[in-house]
Amino acid sequence: MASRSYRAPDPHMGKASGPSTVAFARRSSSGRYVNYSSGDLDNENYSIEFANYTVQVPPTPDNQPMDPSISQRFEEQYVSNSLFTGGFSSVTRAHLMDKVIDSDTSHPQMAGVKGSSCLIPGCDGKVMSDERGEDILPCECDFKICRDCYADAVKSGDGICPGCKEPYKNTNLDEKAVDSGGPLPLPLPPNFGMSKMERRLSLMKSTNKSALIKNQSQLMRSQTGDFDHNRWLFETKGTYGYGNAIWPKDEGLSDESNVDGGPSELLNKPWRPLTRKLKIPAAIISPYRLLIFVRMVVLGLFLAWRISHPNNDARWLWLMSIVCEIWFAFSWLLDQLPKFCPVNRATDLDVLKEKFETPGPHNPSGKSDLPGIDIFVSTADPEKEPPLVMANTILSILAADYPVQKLSCYVSDDGGALLTFEAMAEAASYANLWVPFCRKHDIEPRNPESYFSLKRDPYKNKVRPDFVRDRRRVKREYDEFKVRINGLPDSIRRRSDAYNAREEIKAMKLQRKNAGEELLEPVKISKVTWMADGTHWPGTWMVPAPEHSRGDHAGIIQVMLKPPSDEPLRGTVADTNAIDLTEVDIRLPMLVYVSREKRPGYDHNKKAGAMNALVRASAIMSNGPFILNLDCDHYIYNSEAIREGMCFMLDRGGDRICYVQFPQRFEGIDPSDRYANNNTVFFDVNMRALDGLQGPVYVGTGCLFRRMALYGFDPPRSKEYHPGCCSCCFPHRRTVASAPAENRSLRMGDSDDEEMNLSLFPKKFGNSSLLVDSIPVAEFQGRSLADHPSVRHGRPPGALTIPRELLDASAVAEAISVISCWYEDKTEWGGRVGWIYGSVTEDVVTGYRMHNRGWRSIYCVTKRDAFRGTAPINLTDRLHQVLRWATGSVEIFFSRNNALLAGPKMKILQRIAYLNVGIYPFTSVFLIVYCFLPALSLFSGQFIVQTLNVTFLTYLLVITLTLCALAIKWSGIALEDWWRNEQFWLIGGTSAHLAAVLQGLLKVIAGVEISFTLTSKSAGDDVDDEFADLYLIKWTSLMIPPITIILTNLIAIAVGVSRTIYSTIPQWSRLLGGVFFSFWVLAHLYPFAKGLMGRRGRTPTIVFVWSGLIAITISLLWVAINPPAGSSGIGGSFQFP
Repeated sequence: MASRSYRAPDPHMGKASGPSTVAFARRSSSGRYVNYSSGDLDNENYSIEFANYTVQVPPTPDNQPMDPSISQRFEEQYVSNSLFTGGFSSVTRAHLMDKVIDSDTSHPQMAGVKGSSCLIPGCDGKVMSDERGEDILPCECDFKICRDCYADAVKSGDGICPGCKEPYKNTNLDEKAVDSGGPLPLPLPPNFGMSKMERRLSLMKSTNKSALIKNQSQLMRSQTGDFDHNRWLFETKGTYGYGNAIWPKDEGLSDESNVDGGPSELLNKPWRPLTRKLKIPAAIISPYRLLIFVRMVVLGLFLAWRISHPNNDARWLWLMSIVCEIWFAFSWLLDQLPKFCPVNRATDLDVLKEKFETPGPHNPSGKSDLPGIDIFVSTADPEKEPPLVMANTILSILAADYPVQKLSCYVSDDGGALLTFEAMAEAASYANLWVPFCRKHDIEPRNPESYFSLKRDPYKNKVRPDFVRDRRRVKREYDEFKVRINGLPDSIRRRSDAYNAREEIKAMKLQRKNAGEELLEPVKISKVTWMADGTHWPGTWMVPAPEHSRGDHAGIIQVMLKPPSDEPLRGTVADTNAIDLTEVDIRLPMLVYVSREKRPGYDHNKKAGAMNALVRASAIMSNGPFILNLDCDHYIYNSEAIREGMCFMLDRGGDRICYVQFPQRFEGIDPSDRYANNNTVFFDVNMRALDGLQGPVYVGTGCLFRRMALYGFDPPRSKEYHPGCCSCCFPHRRTVASAPAENRSLRMGDSDDEEMNLSLFPKKFGNSSLLVDSIPVAEFQGRSLADHPSVRHGRPPGALTIPRELLDASAVAEAISVISCWYEDKTEWGGRVGWIYGSVTEDVVTGYRMHNRGWRSIYCVTKRDAFRGTAPINLTDRLHQVLRWATGSVEIFFSRNNALLAGPKMKILQRIAYLNVGIYPFTSVFLIVYCFLPALSLFSGQFIVQTLNVTFLTYLLVITLTLCALAIKWSGIALEDWWRNEQFWLIGGTSAHLAAVLQGLLKVIAGVEISFTLTSKSAGDDVDDEFADLYLIKWTSLMIPPITIILTNLIAIAVGVSRTIYSTIPQWSRLLGGVFFSFWVLAHLYPFAKGLMGRRGRTPTIVFVWSGLIAITISLLWVAINPPAGSSGIGGSFQFP
């Protein structure tokens, strides 16, 4: 049924200036008609003077709102119990699973939850259950019937119950009260009867400025279901049939609803910011800046002195040192210039709660008005990334302190392993107990492995008398949970072997039956990997087979935990041993398993491709306007961290923030931090300094994104912000002409009057209509709250208190389509949209592209660490990790993502910071040479300067002291942390960085592709030693250069000392200079040498063989090139004493 909607003239304007038009609308479940014509979004006939509104038609005997059908509830349960598969040239299928794991599941949101069976003969379907998992029975006789049989009975059986043979008296489940005291199902959303497109456009149209009166200071209330329009018509003085956009001045709502008074009260209320910038005291920042200036001057004077005082006795040595020192000065300058303006920031969570979760005029019920968040967890190999680690990360996400109905978790399994799938299902099952326990007792951290491993008193500050009993129960369940997780590989193997043996026996019997007397050949069947319900796993099998290997399998989506209800759901006490959850909300966030399709011949783009697949799938299934991405080993350590990140996103001006980056903190690192795994200097100095410019770089995990920034849009009001190269020093605002559409990114509306051009979306985002339709909805929901006239381009308060859309099979089927291997063909995914392809460090490139479009980012340092993860404490793994980072930087330098090619919207100091990211690996070439200079000095008896005079030593002392003071003065890092960072800078620079430069040059010159090894998150074999992995020695060619430097310098020291002692005229100053710099090199390489020794001297023999050969070769070569004085041949008459 359709209604007519027309443009009524603004009563303040007096007359109309345009013709009336007719559009179609559809009736919602509340009886309200909403316009769903997408053409109105771009209709040029719209003007501010005319408000588009919908006529309200009250219910009459011939116009009654349709009762919500229970089929939607059946549909959602069907989705959560089905495994969806599909992909390229294949049909999308939904496999209904009786169970997901071998153990029983009890939470009503859990996939495969046990339920009653249908009593219709010959039907094995399950009875529909409510939010508590109890049966929903449509007839008073309580006859158990499934969805399909009920639909048949209603449609073809004249509505007769198959049990009592009486007609069904009530088909509206929401109005069926349970007189026996049982749980009452939660009400359906007010826009239940509408399609997805109608709900989305209703949300957008009701808050579009063209539907409001032209009054900039007035804050209109959202018309997305905050109140009942029919009740307003009949219980107040509202005019019959009056438009819902224009309100009578003297005939508003009753005083009880207080809607008319809301805006004025809101305007008169002092506006409180969600965040504030904390200035660093002048007593700290001023000396810090002075030290930078002093060191720059001293470096300049030192280089000038060095150039003007050459060593005429060894000009080649002097020239090599001068070139290296000039490069070091240039590299330091690139690193130091962006650090002039460090900042600290703070958030106010009380204000966030007051604005978004406190009852008020626009939110009488006090429901959360916070936007939705989709959390992405990525994993690829269950052998290197243990399932127990991933399961703990998922549990910490499900227990996060954020509105349950606004949170969704997506796990990307790029390996398509059944082990990951079942480990995730086990985690969802254990969350039924763990998450309510955390909410009841305010547990921190909410990672069970970390919580139960705490060395502090777990009972401190716990006042509830039942805490000890509850903790003991949860701990016992967690021990059993770990046993199940660790036993999954064997369980899956035994199960698959049993099913394969059964299939083999069946095949043999069938062969004998068909062959008769003929000679039989051995039966060969595929070694299939079987799921818990006795069906084939559609992903990667343990024994790879066609269409079931790591690079060749179908796309898979399984909703492990279906979306929660909109209202809190209190727990019950099932027995005397269970936890009392009667006062605790037991709902769980939606949890989805995703494994994108992979096929041979397609470039799947590693982690970046997996993240983009999650972006598309989540847009269709939940469409949270914000996305938090975590590695599988990074869990939420601070349950309020998400709220702190949202403070920045939702504050005034927050709509121009593309992401909020949190610092990475690590567990399981040795106390001395031998290999600088904590990266303290980077996270506590460099990143905080960048926050004072355009924002920190994206480091791959622990980052809260704005979905619209990932979609490749320019920031809002981009016409007004055109900073130029020098805006950091000379800020200004001006309006510039927009670039041609083909040369610029997509732009959101710069005002409420300007809409996005939807016609360009399919070419950029693909041919999924649901994905394209979700984009304007995500943009609207991600806006800041328009709770003050100074907040521009905001959304009305209360607009996001409506329930989320119900999940149906068509949406999941569309999600399967967008994660297929072919979907990105001829689109801009990976080019301008989503995570950017073409580099092994896709994180840095993705952040760079956003900053280049004019977005800014924020560095959020919380009092309690936001996230914690693991880092490789093994030397070889650490070097490979650094190699991957450095290789990505070299790729960036030789690509169009080089900061030298950045656009005018990137600030000059931000450009320098990104330039340093691409250049720093090249320092390794000069560093290698400089580390050999002390040995060359000792071998030759010369030094880089003519003599060690006071001037040279003074310069060295000042440069060293200022370098140390700069890093620790304002940031508060310890001197030991700074020294560890310096040590590993030299270790990585002489090993991994050099290899990265060579690999990058090979890719540019010869086109050799770069591959990297996934960093292992598993611990060593010694379970008694927490740091057993620290002592493992795994040979890699990256160790050759540092070992050679160490041995060469040791031999050079021996040669230099011997030569000086037995020479006729000893040159002690040259000896001291050479020995001092050799010890400087060796001191930096000490952690590397210590790592080679292992725990009990288990250094591989090959290490000594290679190093000895190279050191001897270098020594003999030097003697051949520069024999001692008085010799006539190679080696001459030189003899050691």
